[in-house]
Amino acid sequence: MEQIPRILITIGIILVIIGLSWPLIQKVGLFRLPGDFAFQRGNTSFYFPLTTSIILSIVFTLILWLLSRGR
Repeated sequence: MEQIPRILITIGIILVIIGLSWPLIQKVGLFRLPGDFAFQRGNTSFYFPLTTSIILSIVFTLILWLLSRGR
């Protein structure tokens, strides 16, 4: 029970960092990479960011691995 506030604060800090860096992320074009699929037919559109998902998964895995090594 003592770790829940720490976890919530950490999640909040991460969300603030993502929110502040969002303009930079859009400027880099992270969600417009080759391999990100966008389909549009009539009034319906579907976007599947495959490459972006893989890159974010690798980055988050490395961050969590580095954080767990420190313990």
